[in-house]
Amino acid sequence: MSCLSDVCIIFASNLYYNMVTSIRNLKSLYLIKFAKWFTLVMPIIIVFYQDNGLGMTDIMLLKSVYSVAVVCIEIPSGYCADVWGRKKTLVLGTFLAFVGFLVYSFSFGFWAFMVAEVVLGVGHSLISGADSALLYDSLKENEREDDYLKFEGKMTSLGNFAEAFAGIAGGLLAAYSLRLPFICQTVIAFIGVPAAFMLVEPKGLYARGHKGIKDILKVVKFAIVDNRQLRWNIVFSSVIGCSTLTMAWFVQPFFKEADIPLAYFGVLWTALNLSVGLTSMFAFRADKRFGQKKLSVLIGLGIGLGYVIGGLWISVYGLVVLFAFYLLRGVATPVLKDYINKITDSDVRATVLSIRNFIIRLLFAGIAPVLGVLTDTVSLSTAMIISGCIFFILSIVSVIGIFSSKDIL
Repeated sequence: MSCLSDVCIIFASNLYYNMVTSIRNLKSLYLIKFAKWFTLVMPIIIVFYQDNGLGMTDIMLLKSVYSVAVVCIEIPSGYCADVWGRKKTLVLGTFLAFVGFLVYSFSFGFWAFMVAEVVLGVGHSLISGADSALLYDSLKENEREDDYLKFEGKMTSLGNFAEAFAGIAGGLLAAYSLRLPFICQTVIAFIGVPAAFMLVEPKGLYARGHKGIKDILKVVKFAIVDNRQLRWNIVFSSVIGCSTLTMAWFVQPFFKEADIPLAYFGVLWTALNLSVGLTSMFAFRADKRFGQKKLSVLIGLGIGLGYVIGGLWISVYGLVVLFAFYLLRGVATPVLKDYINKITDSDVRATVLSIRNFIIRLLFAGIAPVLGVLTDTVSLSTAMIISGCIFFILSIVSVIGIFSSKDIL
């Protein structure tokens, strides 16, 4: 009888520990998400660059450099999170994000900004993948992995709400000085460092005995070559991720060409991100309502049309198209991550999610400079229409790949 009671006590203790750990990790991940996405600089960053002598071609090239930095470290960072540990990877990533904004705060001109972008790229690549993997495995430890989409939606929502309200604050700070938002951003980024230290690794979920680069290539081969279903889910999620990332850099030029006063940039940026945050909270309902097949088609079609119609209708009234695009983005981000997580093992989860982020940044690094040149030499309208056609074609190809796979979710 005493043995049975001891077993019950141990079971209850482990259950309590897992629940406390899960709650602690959720709170810490929310803080890390806040520190990453409370971006005071975004509503005025194009104006800041132009004030420092950069054109749209330079700006897109600079963002391409950031993406190359992410590309170079993205998959190794995910593997590092799987083997070295999610917590250690997130601690290093949050620290480098802090350093990147610190460099930005005291830099002038293209080359100095490039250094800051490289540091930020490495830092953010260490965070991406590891945060979602830690969230999923923290829930899995409590047998609540089915709730992942709800929590991922909440985290995405928090990130966009943070970015939204940061838009207002950033605009007010920029009225005093265009550099002040970067200085304050450095302080915000530092919040992520102690939050990362507070994380607790889930027990018994990580792979052991990995052999370095050969094992990374094995995981990449499995995700991209061997597992057809996983491959096309990663490709589709990456295409949509790249399309939403690219649109973020078209928004301010859109405002400018639509003759919207600079004073409203922060307000509109806030409203756009609030719309993403609202739909992210209810993304799980859209998934239940439509299912993977229908929702994938709606996302691919909506993203392509958003670019084309937005490019043809650059005016104050065209803001309706931007808001529709951002509402769809709020659904797409958590839902497409969830599709990947459901068919991925825990010991390679961060690596697989990093493969997704790798493809996003690789696509962006290739397309961004071209779109920058098109915007400067032809027109913003042309650049947006061409973008829409590219993303629509890539979406259709990847959705067909998903449909032809077995066991659609």
